[in-house]
Amino acid sequence: MKQLTRLPRAIAMLGVLAVGAVGCSVAPHTNFYQLQQPATEVVEDKNTATVLLGPLTVADYLQRESIVQREADGSLSLSQEARWAGSLSDDMGQLLLRQVSRKLGSSRISLYPDRIGMIAQVQIVLSISRLDSGVEQPAVLEAQWRLLDEKGSVQNSRVVRLEAEHTGDMQDQVRAQSELLVQLSEQLVQMVKQALPAAVTQKTPSQTSTETAGKKSSKKLLVPLDIPVVEPVREHEVYRF
Repeated sequence: MKQLTRLPRAIAMLGVLAVGAVGCSVAPHTNFYQLQQPATEVVEDKNTATVLLGPLTVADYLQRESIVQREADGSLSLSQEARWAGSLSDDMGQLLLRQVSRKLGSSRISLYPDRIGMIAQVQIVLSISRLDSGVEQPAVLEAQWRLLDEKGSVQNSRVVRLEAEHTGDMQDQVRAQSELLVQLSEQLVQMVKQALPAAVTQKTPSQTSTETAGKKSSKKLLVPLDIPVVEPVREHEVYRF
């Protein structure tokens, strides 16, 4: 009798395990993505600009692992198959840092709050309120930035909205969002160049002086010298008798 009562329980347990196995087999495969950093060469210090990038504020709805998708009616949904590989905010900061450094031609760029040993000539305070896309929706970036001088006074401010098309594939959506951040970095660099003195955004004094000295020396070599030719003096022969 005891064996007969245990039989239904065993069948029930097998049924639960079978359902669990089926559920695991149909679970969607998860892909992880990062913002695509354009291939850049090593930064050459062409000027002495010192820039502090940040604080960088990112909208709350973007601070999650799953990639947000924009639907046709404007609503938002979380992708079940695509996630960010790490912090999206950190990826944004690193992408902007490298792009500003390359386009400005200066490696003296720091990402807030890392400012150890640096006195910034300008500071970029940036807030990103939107960065998303959808299968049928373009990639959209909405942000606002302020440019501060070394005393903390606002020198410039702007609200921007940028769009980029894509094919609908998740990888291409990430590419389009990355391209929008690159476009944003170009605007930031333009404003930084306008805010800094012209002498700062030119080549460093050491490079300029070296090139100038080289040009002067080459010019001296090319100028013909009008030096009279000195012939050797002939000694008079002395005859002794």
